[in-house]
Amino acid sequence: MSEDAVNAGGPLGPPDGRDEGSGAREASERAAARTAVGAAVGEAPVTAEDVTAGHRVTVVGIGADGWDGLGGPAREAVRAAEVLVGGARQLGMLPDVAAECVAVAWPSPMLPALPALFEEHRGRRVVVVASGDPMFFGVGTTLVRLLGAANVRVLPHVSSVSLACARLGWSLEDTDVVTAVGRPLSALSRLLAPGRRVLVLSADAGTPGEVADLLAERGFGASEVTVLERLGGPDERVGPPRADVAALNIVAVHCRGAGVQVVPGLPDDAYDHDGQLTKREVRAITLARLAPVPGELLWDVGAGAGSIAVEWMRAHRACRAVAVEALVSRADGIRTNAERLGVPGLRVVVGEAPEALEGLDEPDAVFVGGGATVAGLIDACWAALRPGGRLVANAVTLESESALLEARGRLGGDLTRIEVSRAGPVGGFTGWRAKMPVTQWCAVKGR
Repeated sequence: MSEDAVNAGGPLGPPDGRDEGSGAREASERAAARTAVGAAVGEAPVTAEDVTAGHRVTVVGIGADGWDGLGGPAREAVRAAEVLVGGARQLGMLPDVAAECVAVAWPSPMLPALPALFEEHRGRRVVVVASGDPMFFGVGTTLVRLLGAANVRVLPHVSSVSLACARLGWSLEDTDVVTAVGRPLSALSRLLAPGRRVLVLSADAGTPGEVADLLAERGFGASEVTVLERLGGPDERVGPPRADVAALNIVAVHCRGAGVQVVPGLPDDAYDHDGQLTKREVRAITLARLAPVPGELLWDVGAGAGSIAVEWMRAHRACRAVAVEALVSRADGIRTNAERLGVPGLRVVVGEAPEALEGLDEPDAVFVGGGATVAGLIDACWAALRPGGRLVANAVTLESESALLEARGRLGGDLTRIEVSRAGPVGGFTGWRAKMPVTQWCAVKGR
């Protein structure tokens, strides 16, 4: 497991592409996290009062070099602790301090037990020791979400990602990072592109082998792979994968292979499907009208192969989507496509719309790829849509086109006709073969 990731019975934060919570709440959480990080940058002297008031908690990042690697403010915070909370490895680095206070190891499963843990020690000087930078795939983000930024002080250590880039000579800002701790490794697939550099925060000693297998399956078997073990510690090791790899490791991948394009409009054969697929050119236009924004949620209603939801989520790691599909076989195909194309966080709901939409978080955008003629479907999607949200619906039959025309009359928006022709043989010559035209309705809900 990497220095910046803790696995105490589950992931410490929502995975990429998560579907829980509203966009507004997530925006607030992101702002709170930024506030906590900003408070830590100055590393002002820590007093006992800093970690006493109410639920006030200090989170201290610690590296593989243990106590010796802590700065002055971090040492003072640890010395002032009445309650020291952390993983067994982190607590083991501070045996003298842990012996002089109440030492509490993270419970498992972790997340459900956190409120009771901090309530039990309310009013005491609570210090959490965490790996590396607690605000980078770490427990700091979780505690800010739970307790609020005003109640969490963060004193970060150098992250394992910074150490890895320093050892490899990689530019930090040009390096992508994905975590395998409590999250599907298949998220790595979205980042694979020729020449790209990616760091994988490992879950355990088995992660390097799993990374190698995934690279081979995705056509990137020629990639250069380096394993960085116990970074910052006295027994640090950097080199190619080994059979005796340490559990504490990061996998560095310099990608070599034929990648999938980044912009919307993946080749149709990138998807498993039974024919119910929004074709490449129409898909690209549809995604342009849906206009993905980081952190926003899409409903893909009548998802078919799930291509719109998949490419919405591929636009940015914070984009979220729910694919609603009535047929179980197609729903299974959506999950397969999402896994292979690097967005395992895509949520799939099996059921008939509009009934299946009940209870879902409010969307920022809705795509209706099938079922425009179903009574009440468009109205249900429009009612659920957030102010400023986009609704895009495609039609290929006269009946569904009529439904879109009627919706436009009531709700506004615009209609576009999309016609695609491809050149093909006509006897000994070449001619155009037209695909079925698609009528597209797009409307933006007023604020």
